[in-house]
Amino acid sequence: MADKDPREPFTRISVSEAKEKLETHQAVMIDVRDPHEYAEVHASGVLLVPVNSVMGELSQIRDFAGEKQEVLFICKMGGRSALAAEYATAAGLEEYELFNVEGGTEAWEQAGYPTGD
Repeated sequence: MADKDPREPFTRISVSEAKEKLETHQAVMIDVRDPHEYAEVHASGVLLVPVNSVMGELSQIRDFAGEKQEVLFICKMGGRSALAAEYATAAGLEEYELFNVEGGTEAWEQAGYPTGD
């Protein structure tokens, strides 16, 4: 795993690292793209919370995460998900370790990882 940048409230990880975290049931993944992008393709088992809604949807994120320890944010390529992790931190989502999935849904799909519900 990449070292955490002390200037960021999250850790950047690859899609393979994200998949491993999801498979070991220690994490959940939030897709922060727009609904039309999500409808085209999305990683299996994610919750859709568009980036501009993250700060107002912390209770939904907490309900989805439950007892998990980590929340992974994913978008198309990694930019909006990094912003979503910043928003989540600013809004007070401090009980989870936050991650940004680098390469996003494009890299997830290219790796052949599960998509759809």
